[in-house]
Amino acid sequence: MRYFLFLVFCISMLFANEPQWQEDYQTAVLMAKKAQKPIYVFISAAECPWCAKFEKEVLSRLDIISILDKYYISVHLVRDFDTIPKKFKTRPVPRHYFLDKNGKILFQDLGYKKPNTFEEELSLVLKEIDK
Repeated sequence: MRYFLFLVFCISMLFANEPQWQEDYQTAVLMAKKAQKPIYVFISAAECPWCAKFEKEVLSRLDIISILDKYYISVHLVRDFDTIPKKFKTRPVPRHYFLDKNGKILFQDLGYKKPNTFEEELSLVLKEIDK
């Protein structure tokens, strides 16, 4: 029994290394209004090496995941597959949008970010919202 519980724990940890993504923008806005949280929108493309690098090196870090899950409603949209609202640019990628709880764009950025740079951006947006 102990072995089984350990195995379940290990498997659950494998899937825990990413933020709680919403895959639909409208659902994310509804959730943000209800939770009174800002929204982080990450737009990527299927064949984008910089997007994959950002996901692997930044969005899989537990410190980043913790901030996103605690303070943001996060949305990951893939331009090749998802319906993306017209207010978001989809080229080039990766793109990062920070929105208020109503979906108003507060800040946008482009490209790969190092973990410490991205963490600073997350904190700066929260400080701006708190003003």
